[in-house]
Amino acid sequence: MTNLTGKTALVTGGSRGIGRAAALALASAGAQVLVHYGRAEAEADAAVAEIQAAGGRAEKIGADLSDPQGAHTLAARTRTIVGDRLDVLVVNAGISKAVSIEETTVADFDALFAVNVRAPYFLVQQLLPILGTGCSVIFTASLGARAAVPNLAAYAASKGAVATLVTQLAAALGGRGIRVNAVAPGVIDTEMSSFAKTEKGRGFILGMQALKRIGKPDDVGGVFAFLASDAARWMTGDTVHVDGGSKL
Repeated sequence: MTNLTGKTALVTGGSRGIGRAAALALASAGAQVLVHYGRAEAEADAAVAEIQAAGGRAEKIGADLSDPQGAHTLAARTRTIVGDRLDVLVVNAGISKAVSIEETTVADFDALFAVNVRAPYFLVQQLLPILGTGCSVIFTASLGARAAVPNLAAYAASKGAVATLVTQLAAALGGRGIRVNAVAPGVIDTEMSSFAKTEKGRGFILGMQALKRIGKPDDVGGVFAFLASDAARWMTGDTVHVDGGSKL
């Protein structure tokens, strides 16, 4: 049911963390995967090499999504590679900054919304000509969009905007046969989650989870492949929480 043979997929932020896990899962299911990177080109090369070593098809694709034209650039490069059809778009690239409300700067706030909200919106817009019936758009949301997490108010607000985009785009694009969903991880052990690497952080995380271990990217990656597949053909406008039972 998760066979994606013959499908094409773009994963933004696919060079590391959750995006990398999603790229590997999609490739394992048979999709040709474009692994997007912003600055982590070496990590993108490694992800592509791992997919190819397992017999899959992948290549890297670079673009700076913090730039106002970054999404337009990425869409143009994607269309050059895949032609007139992209089957799966995983909108995963994002940034985070743990900072108190008092210490948040305008630059911090604008950077979060530029990468986490503006770039996804315009990437979908620019790729619409090659998305159609049977295509799946999958956003990476966050636990922060539904539960209070210390010192992440601005980041959480950006992810709340992503959750709104999911429902709005699902309604707007359903008539074209395009499904739009999101995966909402909890705290995952990635480079972005430095808090999870401290003793205090681990204690806090385990205290708010039903499942008593720290989540890994591989715990999340397969959910993207599921949502991209025919097994999820009757799901749209939904957010799947993959967070070990956080904040129940």
